[in-house]
Amino acid sequence: MGTVLLAAPRGFCAGVDRAVEIVERALDQYGTPVYVRKQIVHNTHVVRDLTEQGAVFVDELDEVPDGSVVVFSAHGVAPTVRAQATERGLTVIDATCPLVSKVHHEALRYARRGYEIVLIGHTGHEEIEGTAGQAPDHITVVGSPEEAARLQVANPARVVWLSQTTLAVDEVAATATALRTRLPLLEDPPGDDICYASQNRQDAVRAIAPRCDLLLVIGSANSSNSVRLAEVALRAGARAAYLIDDASQAQESWFTGVETIGVTAGASAPESRVTELLAALTERGHTQVEQVTVTTETQHFALPPPLQDKEPPP
Repeated sequence: MGTVLLAAPRGFCAGVDRAVEIVERALDQYGTPVYVRKQIVHNTHVVRDLTEQGAVFVDELDEVPDGSVVVFSAHGVAPTVRAQATERGLTVIDATCPLVSKVHHEALRYARRGYEIVLIGHTGHEEIEGTAGQAPDHITVVGSPEEAARLQVANPARVVWLSQTTLAVDEVAATATALRTRLPLLEDPPGDDICYASQNRQDAVRAIAPRCDLLLVIGSANSSNSVRLAEVALRAGARAAYLIDDASQAQESWFTGVETIGVTAGASAPESRVTELLAALTERGHTQVEQVTVTTETQHFALPPPLQDKEPPP
């Protein structure tokens, strides 16, 4: 009989809960269609479910008819996108995670003070595009210690680093250390930019990984925080770790000789997919489930003004 170690916290964070509820309430308040720029959160199941409810996901605003309702995703947008929405007469509902907005405000504050900003993150990720767009003339994106070691700045005495919110803590620390070696006067961000949910889910994975023959992370391949969980699991001692969208993606060969399986879910992954995976593991004989909780999350983010004081959808 095999054992399943179930990490907690796992799954939806407050920012994702808020973003999904924003789309659902917008559909209820404005009717269909409601357009969403980019994936509201990076999860294929969430996007599919909201599409079935009447949401229309687009890559750019030029795909949205004039005068329509559009939701900005949880990853945030650059000011140029907001300006385009205003020019088009679109009704905008902003689902940007408040923790991402915090980094936007930090970037703007340092840019106004004439700082160069080193943004640690993955080029091309929507959050990075939105943050870098806040002050493009002041921000340079750095994705690794190797890139940090090659960085050139105009004034080494006025440089600060910020980071993408969904990275692994040790990944950011390694790049920040390399930056400080290159730039001894580098300033730290005013607060921790790694979001509490990413931190907590990584801590929960570290707590179970050394005991796991196999650790499965529920999450989509384009979800930065979910990808990081699989990486953290391997660094923390799991013999094997894989990212899967749902139980159907688990491969038979992974289970050979496996007795203890760890299970977690990225911050944008629905708990229903965890439940399905646990059922599939039970069928394989892994019937003993032990939840390992490292902290309890109580965070809640208010809805944006257009949707406040409205009855939630039935």
